[in-house]
Amino acid sequence: MTPVAAAPPTSLSMAAIRKFSVSEYQRLIDVGVLTDEDRVELLENYLVLKMPANPPHDSTVTKLYRRLDRLAPPGYLARCQVGSSLPDSRPEPDIALVRDEASFDARHPAPHEIALVVEVADSSLPRDRVDKGRIYARVSIPQYWVVNLVDRQIEVFTDPTGPASVPVYRRRQDFTPGISVPVELDGRSVGAVSVDEVLP
Repeated sequence: MTPVAAAPPTSLSMAAIRKFSVSEYQRLIDVGVLTDEDRVELLENYLVLKMPANPPHDSTVTKLYRRLDRLAPPGYLARCQVGSSLPDSRPEPDIALVRDEASFDARHPAPHEIALVVEVADSSLPRDRVDKGRIYARVSIPQYWVVNLVDRQIEVFTDPTGPASVPVYRRRQDFTPGISVPVELDGRSVGAVSVDEVLP
């Protein structure tokens, strides 16, 4: 563990003293240096303070999780606010739909097992759009939803570049109240979510 001089991306509020690998981060958890009470996650090798949740955020997460859990067909599993294992990050998305190809009793889902990730955003909107969008696009997660509580819309990002000098999702579609968001998993439609049904 040697200090590095690299600075983190500017839009992340994080402990920028040093970088941590995913395995180092896991060891900090295993030995009890980090506990459930530490509101952090690992993003692009930096420990990032997680934004505190408020009632509209929590209510939206609960409603959307229940809806996506009901829509998940056989072979898929809905997960709520638990970790995913990426090469340089251990994000804890508000919701993820993963391919239930194996037991996750001893590990977190890897990028190829994640079909859809969702972040519910109010004060975290810039981080979720830019930084987490970059992180998820880099590992080619097919769909990324930002439930934007500020502008009252669901932003659906698709067509990730994968590894690139500046990873991004090349397509964005905004869904406003009165519209339903189609839920597609691996090119197959499994239903839709009404924006009105999930926004507070």
